[in-house]
Amino acid sequence: MTRAELSRAVWRKSSRSPMNGGTDDCVEVATLPDGRIAVRDSKRPEGAVLFFTRAEMDGWISGVKNDEFNDLT
Repeated sequence: MTRAELSRAVWRKSSRSPMNGGTDDCVEVATLPDGRIAVRDSKRPEGAVLFFTRAEMDGWISGVKNDEFNDLT
């Protein structure tokens, strides 16, 4: 996926994202035409982008909902 293609993606972030001094400190997600999900840092939209399949994202969300990552906080 090229930078130009990523720039046309519809990025969104959680409505619960905190605002710190006028800048968003969160991640943004976009569903891509091929079905993958892209994730990036909202403070650095030109930076690295991670790509996940729907199954990978479903697994991550399920793990979060089941408190599997509580030891990281």
